[in-house]
Amino acid sequence: MAVRKRNTAAAKQLPPFPKRQMLVLALCRICEPIAFMSIFPYVYHMVKDFNITEDESKISFYAGMVTSAFTFAEFSTGVLWGRLSDKIGRKPVLLMGLAGTGLSVLVFGFASSLPVALFARALGGLLNGLVNSKGPQLTADRNIGVLQTTVAELVTVKEHQPRAYSVMPIVWCLGSIIGPMIGGALAKPVESLPSVFSPDSIWDRFPYLLPNLFSAICVFLGVVIGLLFLEETHAEKKRERDHGVELGNYLLSRMPWNKKDGSRKGKNVEERPLLLEADEQLPGYRTTENSPRLSSIRGPALDEELDLDETDPRQAVKPERKPVAKIFTRPIILIIISYGILAFHTMTFDALLPVFLSTDPPEPRQPMSLPFKFADGFGFDTQTIGVILSVQGLYSMASTSFLFPLVTERLGALQLFRLLSLSYPLLYFATPYMVLLPDNLRMAGIYFMVVWKCTFSTLAYPSNAILLTNSAPNMLSLGTINGVAASTASLCRAFGPTISGLLYALGLTTGYSGLAWWATGFATIVGAFISFKITEPRGRMEEKDDVEAVSPSLEIADPFDTNQEQTARV
Repeated sequence: MAVRKRNTAAAKQLPPFPKRQMLVLALCRICEPIAFMSIFPYVYHMVKDFNITEDESKISFYAGMVTSAFTFAEFSTGVLWGRLSDKIGRKPVLLMGLAGTGLSVLVFGFASSLPVALFARALGGLLNGLVNSKGPQLTADRNIGVLQTTVAELVTVKEHQPRAYSVMPIVWCLGSIIGPMIGGALAKPVESLPSVFSPDSIWDRFPYLLPNLFSAICVFLGVVIGLLFLEETHAEKKRERDHGVELGNYLLSRMPWNKKDGSRKGKNVEERPLLLEADEQLPGYRTTENSPRLSSIRGPALDEELDLDETDPRQAVKPERKPVAKIFTRPIILIIISYGILAFHTMTFDALLPVFLSTDPPEPRQPMSLPFKFADGFGFDTQTIGVILSVQGLYSMASTSFLFPLVTERLGALQLFRLLSLSYPLLYFATPYMVLLPDNLRMAGIYFMVVWKCTFSTLAYPSNAILLTNSAPNMLSLGTINGVAASTASLCRAFGPTISGLLYALGLTTGYSGLAWWATGFATIVGAFISFKITEPRGRMEEKDDVEAVSPSLEIADPFDTNQEQTARV
């Protein structure tokens, strides 16, 4: 009886939450939303300065092309990067993605024409190939495919998922606060800060270089942090020697605050094995390839917990599981499709909102015929738009931190995603009417829509990510699955700004400025229909439950227990 109680307690014991590695991952991650979101306050004005056309109604279309260039290029390499991460590890692919982002923003800062700007954005997509998603929304999240895989490999129990899957969105929100503020404040510095930046300087020739230079510096710091402190999570690669982490630990040991303990070397030796030991206890976390012991995929956690020896014939009876023959099951395909639709309409919102706010009221005014025929704009400058987008990021961070874990624990990821998908159409049908509000209520209406949209996005993206992770059959296929999901989302994001920009330009010329919003709203209806087809199958996250269920069957029976149920279990 005592043996059974100890086994039950061990089965319920959870591994520690990987705080240190999640922090390192967050520090690497934050530079990407800063770089991505910083362009939104000025992209409309940047395209306008290219003097491509005299027709301002077409500027929104070209601005959408600039936004879409990244995701179109990213789509072509998303699966490639996902598969590459399965072969060489997560860390090198993440660092390559960061380096690609840094190079891209530098070229974009020096862009003086539309072709150069498109090339810079496409270069970032090709070298990264793993877009977001926008953090909380994960819609422009570069590296999101491999990033999601890394988080999934760090956190392999359901109890930790609401907390873990809210960390990266929070980081994105923080970056989306800094990015628009930097982009709006540092764009055209000769005009906004004439006392510091003189005319006829490099800042006058390249008016959008300064915010991109700031983003490049942030990316460089992210690469350094990742190189020195980010540990590999791939099941096969994590045991290989990492010279970067060794150098990082050495530098930490030389810090003044560590010398009072004599040396930090002893601490580092202790910390890493403890982390690996926790990971080793997680079922389904090791590779079974080329391993006769694990080829049956029976779960290493079960072998370790019971300390079974294959050479001992008395312990030859062990639970076995059939190898996973199919990766892309019907539930996974439906989740990926719903992710693509979510990426399409949220990216459309993010790309369309700055254009909507930048559009000047048409002159002469066109006659209105409510409820559908009206055309107007807000005519805000880059600084005002930057503040609005920063408030959006600030609220998203609060919503992700407090609202998402609470709602997910109560409703579950699947029910929450269905509820949001069903409610999304109303958001897109209502947004264009904000322009009809009186002048004293316009700003309040804008912030109301921003809060509405951010609440939905901060709940929808992490819940979809949890569904996808839980449906994966094993850890070794997770990189490929997330790569396909990221590639699908990239393609949908690429079409979003381009199609919406075209429809928005058409709407302004015909007098229906809500045309792009309403068309996107119909796409959300399709997403709502698919969400009710999604099921949450038994994936790799259920393996721990299997171990807990099987462990009692191998317990030592009590000879004085006459309970027939116990005999049946044995």
